[in-house]
Amino acid sequence: MPTFCAPDGTRLAYRTIGDGAGDPVICIPGGPADSRYLGDLGGLSRHRRLILPDLRGTGRSAVPEDTASYRCDRLVDDVEALREHLGLARTDLLGHSAGANIAMGYAARYPRALGRLALIGPGTRAVGIDVSGDTRLELARLRAREPWFPAAFAALEAVCAGTGGDWDAIAPFFCGRWDDAAREHHAAGRPANPEAVARFGADGAFTPEATRAALASFGAPVLLLTGEFDLNSPPRSTAELAGLFPDATLAVQPGAGHYPWIDDAGRFTETVSAFLGQ
Repeated sequence: MPTFCAPDGTRLAYRTIGDGAGDPVICIPGGPADSRYLGDLGGLSRHRRLILPDLRGTGRSAVPEDTASYRCDRLVDDVEALREHLGLARTDLLGHSAGANIAMGYAARYPRALGRLALIGPGTRAVGIDVSGDTRLELARLRAREPWFPAAFAALEAVCAGTGGDWDAIAPFFCGRWDDAAREHHAAGRPANPEAVARFGADGAFTPEATRAALASFGAPVLLLTGEFDLNSPPRSTAELAGLFPDATLAVQPGAGHYPWIDDAGRFTETVSAFLGQ
């Protein structure tokens, strides 16, 4: 598995998938978790070559000496180091979930090095958009006819009220369908480094006002794609995020949750590949 050197000397790993035409797309995972949960993004690798880095302290990337470097703003420079390592004058970038915060930080800090930007099920902490418990509960009620709903909804109510934290119990809400494949994918995508997760949003990681100001002048095309049922990135908050960019396209994938390439790979790859221009 190839590696590159981060600005602080940490060795970081990445994998390359596919032989699609055009320059590669750097795909930033969420979590922070091993990028393997992204797979080949539902077959997107048939259209573009995908570069999937393991964020520091995850997957096959080294654990840094300075754990403060797990902060989101510090991870932005790791992406820039990867672009330079690959010898790309500019790169298209895809960020999923928490990885979208890194991608937006990159767009704010290195706009001239960035082509198209795709934000999938995007986290919004980088720009200070909060998703309320009421918003999540309202969206969850759309799944009321699912057999798993009563127990999962009770657990979600407790989480939203701050009285519970059974994240496994609410996992079905993050998937368009809760079947064996979804269960397997959910288990494989669990973050394995709790310190990386805890420090990702530590003090100083986000500067929402400055990031918003930078994104307001970001002229490249941006795709924001979320699932109809995505509790992490509800269509309402994703639409609000889209409004921060001058040239944004919002796509809400019907029947999908937080992993739209799992729920309907064909629809997902059609939308994203068309946006990326291949």
